[in-house]
Amino acid sequence: MAQNETNKQETTTEAPQKRSLVFPIILALLVIVGGWFGISKYIHAQHHAETDDAQIDANISPIIPRVSGYIKEVRVQDNQLVKKGDTLLILDNRDYQIKLDAAEAALATAQSNLGSAKANSNASRANIATSEAGVGTADAQIEAAKVNVWRTTQDYNRYSNLIKDHTITQQQFEQAEAAKQTAERQLQILVEQKNQATQQTNAVSSQSTATGSQIGVAGSMIKQRQVDVDDAKLNLSYTVILAPEDGRVSKVNAQEGQFVTVGQSLFSVVLNNPAWVVANFKETQLDKMKIGEKVIVNVDAYPGKDFEATLTSFSPATGARFALLPPDNASGNFVKVVQRLPVKIEFNNPTDSLVQQLRPGMNVTVDVHLN
Repeated sequence: MAQNETNKQETTTEAPQKRSLVFPIILALLVIVGGWFGISKYIHAQHHAETDDAQIDANISPIIPRVSGYIKEVRVQDNQLVKKGDTLLILDNRDYQIKLDAAEAALATAQSNLGSAKANSNASRANIATSEAGVGTADAQIEAAKVNVWRTTQDYNRYSNLIKDHTITQQQFEQAEAAKQTAERQLQILVEQKNQATQQTNAVSSQSTATGSQIGVAGSMIKQRQVDVDDAKLNLSYTVILAPEDGRVSKVNAQEGQFVTVGQSLFSVVLNNPAWVVANFKETQLDKMKIGEKVIVNVDAYPGKDFEATLTSFSPATGARFALLPPDNASGNFVKVVQRLPVKIEFNNPTDSLVQQLRPGMNVTVDVHLN
């Protein structure tokens, strides 16, 4: 019995000593692991710049009608693939067809008036004296315009020398230049008017088929009516809305019978152009980042897959500058907030099947390998 009690006492005295070694060992392991983790993170941070504030981006073309009208037919569905030139929507074109018919009728009337002007050309002989007087007046105006051109040219040349020495203001130089150009244009107009008057006089004196003024008015009217016809045809063509490029249609917010207006966004087409990444880095991360550096992109939709990419450009301003209501730090209490700058990153292999399956707005994690 005494021996057993002695053994129990030795056991109880040794047990606390063994347990007391466990905590220092665990503490040492935690210090070693924490130190290794911290050092590895520090070394990694010296050669890498990472952010998870990044998304996939791509070209998106909004489908906007150029004319107003009621939708007659919707030929696409949500998420449908389309090719460039495919018909997306058709608007009711009856109103625009009527306008085209009216414009063509007005054009025919103008052409008929030109024929009448030519048929009545013999009645224009009485205008010979007036035409000749107009030529004389044009000659006098041309001479006066030439003097004005000479004067403004001299002023312009003199001001050109003075602007080099900053003797005059830029506004004075521009005024002299504008005056010279106006005088030259006025002379050109007068010469053209004289040519027209001379042609009219010659036409009347030689008993031509029509006077110059009548033919000119009729010809101008024909041009105007032709423009109306072209405009009506163009508006009629806009009633058929086509796909601008190859891509995939978003949710189609349009139904048959719906009235749409000019500039109204109906839906969008996500183009098949290669997607890219827009990463928003803190301004404190940009000191070592350069264009052309290697980037590893991890997409949340494809965990474990590394996409190789390249840093291609930096935004000209921070994201806050492009906000609808940019922050105004000149008023109220100022609190310094670290800003983020958008950085564009392009995939090295845009034809890869997984890259082509990426959709705009997907979240990604970006790791830039600093040189």
